[in-house]
Amino acid sequence: MTTTSEPTKRLTGEQRRSQLLEVAAGLFAERGYQATTMDDVAEAAGVTKPLLYQHFNSKKDLYLELVDEVAGRILSAIAGADERAASGREKVELSLGAYFLLVVEDRASFQLLFNRDHGGDTDLGRATRRVERALILAIDPLIDAGLDEEHRQFLAAAMVGMAEGSTLAWIDAQGDRVLADPADREAEAAQLARRLSSLMWAGLRAVSKG
Repeated sequence: MTTTSEPTKRLTGEQRRSQLLEVAAGLFAERGYQATTMDDVAEAAGVTKPLLYQHFNSKKDLYLELVDEVAGRILSAIAGADERAASGREKVELSLGAYFLLVVEDRASFQLLFNRDHGGDTDLGRATRRVERALILAIDPLIDAGLDEEHRQFLAAAMVGMAEGSTLAWIDAQGDRVLADPADREAEAAQLARRLSSLMWAGLRAVSKG
Protein backbone atom coordinates (compact mmCIF):
# COMPACT_ATOMS: atom_id res chain seq x y z
CA MET A 1 0.00 0.00 0.00
CA THR A 2 1.45 3.33 -1.00
CA THR A 3 1.13 6.24 1.41
CA THR A 4 1.32 9.81 0.34
CA SER A 5 2.68 12.32 2.82
CA GLU A 6 0.80 15.57 3.20
CA PRO A 7 2.43 18.49 1.39
CA THR A 8 4.40 20.84 3.58
CA LYS A 9 2.40 23.97 4.29
CA ARG A 10 4.08 26.99 2.75
CA LEU A 11 4.59 30.02 4.92
CA THR A 12 3.10 33.34 3.97
CA GLY A 13 5.48 36.22 3.39
CA GLU A 14 4.73 37.61 6.84
CA GLN A 15 5.20 34.22 8.50
CA ARG A 16 8.50 33.69 6.70
CA ARG A 17 9.75 37.11 7.72
CA SER A 18 8.86 36.40 11.35
CA GLN A 19 10.64 33.05 11.16
CA LEU A 20 13.77 34.65 9.72
CA LEU A 21 13.78 37.32 12.44
CA GLU A 22 13.45 34.68 15.16
CA VAL A 23 16.26 32.54 13.73
CA ALA A 24 18.52 35.57 13.24
CA ALA A 25 17.90 36.79 16.79
CA GLY A 26 19.04 33.44 18.17
CA LEU A 27 22.20 33.44 16.06
CA PHE A 28 23.12 37.05 16.84
CA ALA A 29 22.56 36.38 20.54
CA GLU A 30 24.69 33.23 20.49
CA ARG A 31 27.53 34.31 18.19
CA GLY A 32 27.43 38.11 18.14
CA TYR A 33 26.83 40.41 15.20
CA GLN A 34 30.27 40.19 13.61
CA ALA A 35 30.53 36.40 13.71
CA THR A 36 27.09 35.82 12.18
CA THR A 37 26.69 35.83 8.40
CA MET A 38 23.66 35.87 6.13
CA ASP A 39 24.72 32.38 5.03
CA ASP A 40 24.41 31.28 8.67
CA VAL A 41 20.91 32.75 8.95
CA ALA A 42 19.74 31.17 5.69
CA GLU A 43 21.12 27.77 6.63
CA ALA A 44 19.64 27.84 10.14
CA ALA A 45 16.25 28.91 8.75
CA GLY A 46 16.33 26.24 6.05
CA VAL A 47 16.00 28.72 3.18
CA THR A 48 18.15 29.83 0.30
CA LYS A 49 20.20 32.99 0.60
CA PRO A 50 18.33 34.64 -2.32
CA LEU A 51 15.07 34.12 -0.41
CA LEU A 52 16.62 35.68 2.69
CA TYR A 53 17.67 38.70 0.62
CA GLN A 54 14.10 39.05 -0.63
CA HIS A 55 13.18 40.04 2.91
CA PHE A 56 16.33 41.87 4.08
CA ASN A 57 18.80 43.82 1.96
CA SER A 58 21.75 43.15 4.25
CA LYS A 59 22.81 41.77 7.60
CA LYS A 60 22.75 45.31 8.99
CA ASP A 61 19.14 45.82 7.88
CA LEU A 62 18.17 42.54 9.48
CA TYR A 63 19.88 43.45 12.75
CA LEU A 64 18.39 46.94 12.84
CA GLU A 65 14.89 45.57 12.32
CA LEU A 66 15.42 43.16 15.21
CA VAL A 67 16.56 46.00 17.48
CA ASP A 68 13.53 48.09 16.53
CA GLU A 69 11.18 45.14 17.05
CA VAL A 70 12.51 44.40 20.54
CA ALA A 71 12.39 48.07 21.48
CA GLY A 72 8.79 48.32 20.33
CA ARG A 73 7.76 45.38 22.48
CA ILE A 74 9.48 46.84 25.55
CA LEU A 75 7.92 50.27 25.13
CA SER A 76 4.45 48.81 24.59
CA ALA A 77 4.80 46.62 27.69
CA ILE A 78 5.92 49.55 29.86
CA ALA A 79 3.10 51.77 28.58
CA GLY A 80 0.51 49.09 29.29
CA ALA A 81 1.80 48.54 32.81
CA ASP A 82 1.82 52.28 33.54
CA GLU A 83 -1.86 52.54 32.56
CA ARG A 84 -2.80 49.84 35.10
CA ALA A 85 -0.83 51.27 38.01
CA ALA A 86 -2.47 53.25 40.81
CA SER A 87 0.63 54.58 42.61
CA GLY A 88 4.22 55.53 41.93
CA ARG A 89 5.61 52.37 43.45
CA GLU A 90 3.10 50.21 41.57
CA LYS A 91 4.10 51.95 38.33
CA VAL A 92 7.72 50.96 38.89
CA GLU A 93 6.97 47.35 39.87
CA LEU A 94 4.38 46.69 37.16
CA SER A 95 6.60 48.24 34.49
CA LEU A 96 9.53 46.11 35.57
CA GLY A 97 7.27 43.06 35.72
CA ALA A 98 6.16 43.60 32.13
CA TYR A 99 9.77 44.19 31.08
CA PHE A 100 11.16 41.11 32.83
CA LEU A 101 8.40 38.90 31.44
CA LEU A 102 9.66 39.78 27.98
CA VAL A 103 13.19 38.98 29.12
CA VAL A 104 12.22 35.61 30.58
CA GLU A 105 10.22 34.65 27.51
CA ASP A 106 12.80 35.78 24.96
CA ARG A 107 16.35 35.88 26.27
CA ALA A 108 17.88 35.91 22.79
CA SER A 109 16.31 39.24 21.84
CA PHE A 110 17.70 40.94 24.93
CA GLN A 111 21.16 39.47 24.45
CA LEU A 112 21.00 40.92 20.95
CA LEU A 113 19.73 44.30 22.17
CA PHE A 114 22.47 44.72 24.76
CA ASN A 115 25.25 43.27 22.62
CA ARG A 116 27.98 45.82 21.87
CA ASP A 117 29.84 43.65 19.34
CA HIS A 118 29.18 45.99 16.43
CA GLY A 119 32.70 46.16 15.09
CA GLY A 120 32.68 49.95 15.25
CA ASP A 121 29.61 50.27 13.01
CA THR A 122 28.22 53.69 13.93
CA ASP A 123 24.72 52.94 12.58
CA LEU A 124 24.31 49.98 14.91
CA GLY A 125 25.72 51.92 17.84
CA ARG A 126 23.29 54.78 17.20
CA ALA A 127 20.39 52.32 16.97
CA THR A 128 21.19 50.97 20.42
CA ARG A 129 21.48 54.48 21.84
CA ARG A 130 18.11 55.38 20.30
CA VAL A 131 16.54 52.47 22.13
CA GLU A 132 18.14 53.54 25.40
CA ARG A 133 16.91 57.10 24.86
CA ALA A 134 13.38 55.86 24.12
CA LEU A 135 13.44 53.82 27.33
CA ILE A 136 14.60 56.84 29.32
CA LEU A 137 11.70 58.88 27.96
CA ALA A 138 9.29 56.05 28.75
CA ILE A 139 10.53 55.72 32.33
CA ASP A 140 10.63 59.46 32.97
CA PRO A 141 6.86 59.66 33.76
CA LEU A 142 7.26 56.90 36.36
CA ILE A 143 9.41 59.23 38.46
CA ASP A 144 6.86 61.32 40.32
CA ALA A 145 9.04 63.28 42.70
CA GLY A 146 8.50 66.94 41.76
CA LEU A 147 11.83 67.08 39.94
CA ASP A 148 12.76 69.10 36.88
CA GLU A 149 12.98 67.34 33.51
CA GLU A 150 16.78 67.12 33.40
CA HIS A 151 16.91 65.60 36.90
CA ARG A 152 14.14 63.08 36.11
CA GLN A 153 15.81 61.94 32.92
CA PHE A 154 19.14 61.60 34.69
CA LEU A 155 17.49 59.24 37.17
CA ALA A 156 15.60 57.45 34.38
CA ALA A 157 18.93 56.78 32.63
CA ALA A 158 20.26 55.27 35.86
CA MET A 159 17.18 53.04 36.08
CA VAL A 160 17.65 51.88 32.47
CA GLY A 161 21.26 51.01 33.30
CA MET A 162 20.17 49.02 36.35
CA ALA A 163 17.59 47.12 34.31
CA GLU A 164 20.15 46.33 31.61
CA GLY A 165 22.79 45.20 34.10
CA SER A 166 20.38 43.01 36.06
CA THR A 167 19.03 41.51 32.82
CA LEU A 168 22.48 40.49 31.63
CA ALA A 169 23.34 39.08 35.07
CA TRP A 170 20.13 37.02 35.08
CA ILE A 171 20.74 35.72 31.55
CA ASP A 172 24.32 34.73 32.42
CA ALA A 173 23.13 32.89 35.54
CA GLN A 174 20.54 30.83 33.64
CA GLY A 175 22.90 28.72 31.58
CA ASP A 176 20.81 25.99 29.92
CA ARG A 177 17.88 26.41 32.29
CA VAL A 178 14.57 26.57 30.42
CA LEU A 179 11.30 27.76 31.92
CA ALA A 180 8.78 25.97 29.73
CA ASP A 181 5.72 26.53 31.91
CA PRO A 182 4.12 29.98 31.41
CA ALA A 183 3.29 30.10 35.13
CA ASP A 184 6.96 29.57 35.98
CA ARG A 185 7.98 32.34 33.60
CA GLU A 186 5.47 34.74 35.11
CA ALA A 187 6.64 33.88 38.64
CA GLU A 188 10.28 34.39 37.68
CA ALA A 189 9.53 37.76 36.07
CA ALA A 190 7.51 38.88 39.09
CA GLN A 191 10.33 37.97 41.45
CA LEU A 192 12.91 39.86 39.39
CA ALA A 193 10.59 42.87 39.27
CA ARG A 194 10.08 42.86 43.05
CA ARG A 195 13.79 42.67 43.72
CA LEU A 196 14.78 45.50 41.41
CA SER A 197 11.76 47.70 42.10
CA SER A 198 12.51 47.56 45.85
CA LEU A 199 15.97 48.94 45.18
CA MET A 200 14.76 51.54 42.70
CA TRP A 201 11.88 52.71 44.85
CA ALA A 202 14.07 53.01 47.93
CA GLY A 203 16.42 55.20 45.92
CA LEU A 204 13.66 57.32 44.42
CA ARG A 205 12.13 58.00 47.84
CA ALA A 206 15.46 59.34 49.02
CA VAL A 207 15.91 61.69 46.05
CA SER A 208 16.17 65.37 46.81
CA LYS A 209 15.69 68.24 44.41
CA GLY A 210 19.29 69.37 44.69
